[in-house]
Amino acid sequence: MYSPKRKKITLMPAIALATLSAVIAVPAMSQSRLFAASPEHFKIATVQRGENLWTIADRYTADGQNVQETIDTIIAVNGLSSATITPGEHLKIPR
Repeated sequence: MYSPKRKKITLMPAIALATLSAVIAVPAMSQSRLFAASPEHFKIATVQRGENLWTIADRYTADGQNVQETIDTIIAVNGLSSATITPGEHLKIPR
């Protein structure tokens, strides 16, 4: 009876493919750079009676800058859901 010879499966193609992948991937990954975010600095402002976000933002906005952008930043940094603030509240003001 005729029995065909089975081809032996070798690991050589898998090893060659893994080696080639490593040769390509390692240099590509080593060239990527990770940068940490620059630290943010805040000033703490305590809300006084009669103040609103506009008056506080106007006090901390540099000349020629947009007060509304400062208000938006204060709202975002402090996690406020609205522009309503109360006396005695402490707000982080980005510098």
